[in-house]
Amino acid sequence: MTILKKIGLSDKEIEVYLALLENGASSVRGLVDSIGLNRGTVYDILKGLQDKGLVSYYHQETKQKFVAEDADKLAKLVSDEEEKIKNVKSKLDDLIPELKSLQDKGGSRPATKFYEGKKGIRFILDDVLNSVGEEKEKEYFVYSATNASEDINKAYPDFTKDRIKKKIRVRAISLADGGKTYGLDERRWLGTNDESATFVLIYAGKCAFISRDTKGLPVGVIIENKMIYETQKIIFLRLWELIK
Repeated sequence: MTILKKIGLSDKEIEVYLALLENGASSVRGLVDSIGLNRGTVYDILKGLQDKGLVSYYHQETKQKFVAEDADKLAKLVSDEEEKIKNVKSKLDDLIPELKSLQDKGGSRPATKFYEGKKGIRFILDDVLNSVGEEKEKEYFVYSATNASEDINKAYPDFTKDRIKKKIRVRAISLADGGKTYGLDERRWLGTNDESATFVLIYAGKCAFISRDTKGLPVGVIIENKMIYETQKIIFLRLWELIK
């Protein structure tokens, strides 16, 4: 019953609930005998199911009998959860600006985040598109390197297509020969024979470095700091003009 798990029921809650649906009203003793769980566990599970509105009870002579509510109650449970999520989202929307203001206060200290492997490189590339996509001027800058370019293509084959779809421009300086333009991009070449594996992205108040570790596996670092970003941007644009 995977769907019951997805709406928040545990394996044991599902077991008890289905037993009540199948067998009808049962005492705790009856559930213990049919399911094989101990008495205390069954009591706890029944209490949880009552809180969710899926089980109720009545007294028959001296015994307490538990009965499963109509299966339609499951839809009500999902509806209640959706309402809770909406309320949490509404409160979170109000809280996010406050959290961002706290984050901005700490902006003088660079935040450095390290990523490994194909998934890590994909995270960095997603961050580039998402962050630049929110900027007024949708443009970022790149120092391109051959080896890291291969890792980027493997991590996110459709990166260029998605960049163009978001109408994001890029200016790239290639350290060595190679590379071409695809749309909404410009490229200039330093003309060196440097085969450095480090690929540098300067974007939206951040700088990202994609390279390889000593084992040849892709790694990346994001440095989030406005001053570092502005400095790297100035250097890039000055170099860009010098190699027209």
